[in-house]
Amino acid sequence: MEAANPHSSANGIGGRRGRSTSRRLAKIIVAVPLLALAAMVAGFLCFTSAIASKETQFDTTADGIVVLTGGASRIDDAVELLASGRGQRLLITGVAPTTNIADLAHRLPEREHWFGCCVDLDYSAINTIGNAVETRRWVLDRGFRSIVVVTSSYHMPRAMLEIGHRLPGVTLIPFPVVTEQRRAEPWWTSTASAKVLVSEYLKYIVAAARIGFDQPPGPTETAYRSRARI
Repeated sequence: MEAANPHSSANGIGGRRGRSTSRRLAKIIVAVPLLALAAMVAGFLCFTSAIASKETQFDTTADGIVVLTGGASRIDDAVELLASGRGQRLLITGVAPTTNIADLAHRLPEREHWFGCCVDLDYSAINTIGNAVETRRWVLDRGFRSIVVVTSSYHMPRAMLEIGHRLPGVTLIPFPVVTEQRRAEPWWTSTASAKVLVSEYLKYIVAAARIGFDQPPGPTETAYRSRARI
């Protein structure tokens, strides 16, 4: 009768343990990206559900109004808010170098008076970060404690994030501008709208991650002007 080989038994147990560990590791490797994808999808759905699909009646008053350029209707709506007494002054941030007050007033002749007395232009900002930096400068110079933020509905979450990070003690009131396409059809029925929202969601995640490792700027911060369009 042959004696049992203790080394063979140990090798068998060790081999089974090794295979079991490998299977668990393989499952983890597969599960992690799937969970990350599921989290991204869930986050995207939450992001889109928070975006306004129609403009609502606005009856709030603030010290100032800030509009981020990028769509003609944004400026129109911001000037209407100014004319209706929703703020003392209006900052249009991200204006093209070739544009001046007269050009903007020409588009809204019935509101020309407001451009002459109560509108400030910022030519420095070329992206959302720059918009936030110049908004901070303007708000601190004016001593405002509350502002209405005007931008497209899909851009509003990132704009509020960037501006809020730089003005933690200032009340921000969103006024989302909703495009005709956004009002007319759900985003999932339009490839163009879906691409815009996915792109904006990814930019929002990047901004949130960056801000998470950043400190709110001090009162003596100088303007930050990134040359990359974000």
